[in-house]
Amino acid sequence: MKRIFIILLSFAFALGISAQMKKIQNRPYIDQRRLHYGFLIGLHTQDLKFINNGFITENGESWFADVASYSPGFSVGVLGELYLTRSLALRAIPTLHFGDKIVIFKEQASKEETRQQIKSTYLSLPLDLKFSAERFNNYRPYIMAGINPTVDLSIKKNSTLLIKSADCYLEAGVGCDFYLPYFKLIPELKFCFGLSNLLQSNRTDLNDKSLLKYTQSVDKISSRMIVLSFYFE
Repeated sequence: MKRIFIILLSFAFALGISAQMKKIQNRPYIDQRRLHYGFLIGLHTQDLKFINNGFITENGESWFADVASYSPGFSVGVLGELYLTRSLALRAIPTLHFGDKIVIFKEQASKEETRQQIKSTYLSLPLDLKFSAERFNNYRPYIMAGINPTVDLSIKKNSTLLIKSADCYLEAGVGCDFYLPYFKLIPELKFCFGLSNLLQSNRTDLNDKSLLKYTQSVDKISSRMIVLSFYFE
């Protein structure tokens, strides 16, 4: 048993030494190009944060809204990156996000529930700064941050809640460049926080005025997203 332990320890030590050895770099000058391009595919989740106000209707009802669960969405876009310094780059990433969320309205006393599915197609144009560590062998981790103006192309009027189409996110995340023989693969995880109040309180679009109680029960709605992207460059 002791001999097996020594063999496994020696093997692990050898792997550690091998991982730290310099290897031949794939595509060694790709990051020094003034401009380079790529595309992305990814997954994301959409969320809405509600600030409920406890509004009480004439019938004594008090409704509260929340997003109880998350559904995965699909993202696709293109990448343009501008070389600034050895460690810093500016990125523009026009992207489409296809997804939805289920909003649940619950009456406080009776526990009655009403659901609304909100499907969204976000057209976004993130503008990010990417700060990269030194490249080691064929990988290079980085952090990023930026702003992301967004327009929802799927807004439907006469719904339980009406969400404004325009928003702007602050976003931050981490990723890593993997240099493969023929292209660069870049997985990235980022978190997006909407800055606008998306609640459309002026509901002149409503045909059924009994739905107005749901809008009156909310003071503010803000949007959030978590996005996992895979860039190919």
